[in-house]
Amino acid sequence: MAQFTLYNKHSSPPNSDSTRVDCEHVPLCSINDVQLRFLVPDDLTEVRQLCQEWFPIDYPLSWYEDITSSTRFFALAAVYNLAIIGLIVAEIKPYRNVNKEDKGILPDSMGRSADVGYILSLGVHRSHRRNGIGSLLLDALMNHLTTAERHSVKAIFLHTLTTNQPAIFFYEKRRFTLHSFLPYYYNIRGKGKDGFTYVNYINGGHPPWTLLDHIKHYASKVRHTSSLCAWLAGRVQQVLRWFYHKLLTRFNFIE
Repeated sequence: MAQFTLYNKHSSPPNSDSTRVDCEHVPLCSINDVQLRFLVPDDLTEVRQLCQEWFPIDYPLSWYEDITSSTRFFALAAVYNLAIIGLIVAEIKPYRNVNKEDKGILPDSMGRSADVGYILSLGVHRSHRRNGIGSLLLDALMNHLTTAERHSVKAIFLHTLTTNQPAIFFYEKRRFTLHSFLPYYYNIRGKGKDGFTYVNYINGGHPPWTLLDHIKHYASKVRHTSSLCAWLAGRVQQVLRWFYHKLLTRFNFIE
């Protein structure tokens, strides 16, 4: 399994000594000629053209300016022969700042201090799909969010069209679970389109408990308590037997 390194467009390529300090080696299957690097302002025109080809959503120019220049975003490109053939854009935000429709991702008690990762975009050039590039980009984000310094990130979530079956299959295969249905969430060419929210829990995060979860929890407590009571009863019986034996021995000795 090959090893690939994240690098910056304006730095030396992988195998040099000046790789990006916060990058990590990313395992691949056999894509020996693909490199990963973070987006830079010079990528704006190329990235905009690709996104217009890949996605039905018309992003404003300011969005492309942000993802190619702001450190607030985890904006990573897969590069082949100096051309971008795939990219993933995500950001880390406090859970308390997510939109209303996403408030049910984490329990209230956990959400007060937790962060979440939000995937804004993930795409691969049509001619390079089904080669593991999407998985490579997603794995890089997962590795980024599951380090010790980002333990506060308890979930990664995203939105997708309900009709985007390839994306749904891709995320479900990678342990993302359907969280909610969002009617008319997207506005595409003046028409409302339904969406789904998908979530992957990391770093000890979990969804809010349902009634069934509470029943299972208390049932487990009862079983544990019953086992403890049975153990205590057995110990008491042993003590009583020992005391009775001592008392009977003493009585027989006196007689």
